[in-house]
Amino acid sequence: MQLKCPNLFEQSAYVGGSWIEATSQPHVTITNPANGEAVGHVPRLTAAQAGEAIAHAASAFAEWREWSGRERACVLREWAQLVKVHRDDLAIILSSEQGKPIHEARAEIAQAGNYIEWFSEEARRIYGDNMPAARRSQRIHVIRQPVGVCAAITSWMFPSSMVARKIGAALAAGCTVVLKPASQAPFSALALCVLAENAGMPRGVLSVLTGDDDTLIPALLDSPVVRKVSFTGSIDAGKQLMARCAGTVKKVSLELGASSPFIVFDDADLDIAVTGALAARFRHTGQAAMCANRFLIQDRVHDEFVRRLVDKVKALKTGDGMRDDSQVGPLIDHAAVERIEALVAQAVAGGARVVAGGQRHAAGPNFYQPTVLTEVDPGMDICGDEILGPVASVIRFKEEAEALTLANQGRSGLAAYFYTSDLNRSFRVLEALECGVVGVNESLVFNEVAPFGGVKESGLGREGSHYGVEEYLDTKYVCFGNVG
Repeated sequence: MQLKCPNLFEQSAYVGGSWIEATSQPHVTITNPANGEAVGHVPRLTAAQAGEAIAHAASAFAEWREWSGRERACVLREWAQLVKVHRDDLAIILSSEQGKPIHEARAEIAQAGNYIEWFSEEARRIYGDNMPAARRSQRIHVIRQPVGVCAAITSWMFPSSMVARKIGAALAAGCTVVLKPASQAPFSALALCVLAENAGMPRGVLSVLTGDDDTLIPALLDSPVVRKVSFTGSIDAGKQLMARCAGTVKKVSLELGASSPFIVFDDADLDIAVTGALAARFRHTGQAAMCANRFLIQDRVHDEFVRRLVDKVKALKTGDGMRDDSQVGPLIDHAAVERIEALVAQAVAGGARVVAGGQRHAAGPNFYQPTVLTEVDPGMDICGDEILGPVASVIRFKEEAEALTLANQGRSGLAAYFYTSDLNRSFRVLEALECGVVGVNESLVFNEVAPFGGVKESGLGREGSHYGVEEYLDTKYVCFGNVG
């Protein structure tokens, strides 16, 4: 990697303000999914070292919680500025370990900076309430206080912006954080940690653990000192985590899997809809929970929509994320490619038709062609939770009620998108969709000012916006008696 600031590429874990090098103990090798080459190594920490990080976080919390909102805001604002200054280097690190096209990596780094900057502003706006009391001699106040030591567990899909979204909110609230980034992509989180340290983050306020999930995550979940866990991952893993947290009654935020519908009604502007569909499915190589995977197209415009979409999909350039012209990068690993292959084969065996792609790409063993399937049955596994690959499954529908039934079936409900020119229909549909995020004639809906999260089995809680900070606050009711 040709970095302007090589110090950002840190191959050490960060525990309580000290860097633990990979050379000092067993380590994990991280490979570039585009070419299979080793990117670097990180130490494989032990459960005891996770406990040390928790202890440091508890010690630092006693002081960090007493910092004023303005003081915490200053550190976060400086951190955000450093992220923006080093955007290009951070994007190279991200693309090298995760495979994301470099232009998307730059956009993610910009978003990470936006999240931290937003939460720096929210740090100064943590309010309470004065409430009318039941008796003349009483006064009632409600104050908001930081939860305490928090654990953040992130996935490889957005190794920078997801970290910023969780940590920024926790730190703004006055909490301290022990972060366990995804094992496949830890370097982006470590680079952000380097910049946080440079911005003046006090020792112990943030730790970043590297190593095996099976060793480190239980240590975080079982610790009575950790009072809040924020997790991004699969539905099944989230359920197991939630059950384990019950032992110490932790607060939990869960961002889990989803099967996000994309609906096009026959009065929609097809040019806008196709452009939105391309971004909603093939951005991030389809490896994100909010990527639409079920395209529900009304009968009258179905064939034309498919024709236009196929033309766009066939023109997409697939290749190494570090190439400026790449639009679709590799899948995260070989197992992901095999999974997509099996899902497509199963769909075709059940009657689906491949109209674009449908097989591995010549760019390398972890690449899969951008694919469009038609005549898909809604019950097929290809329409299930988080297929995490560049495959769009198209389903034909006749009436609005049918589209809503198809959109709401299933156990998850993170995001949904629909396209129409009918204002009345817009309100009917957005209110009827069972999900946490809705895009109306728009698929690029995610940013720092709005709450992100799902319903049903897609999770609990919200990230981003002022709602994201509230997830890290406890509410305390105070009653003054015998006043006056």
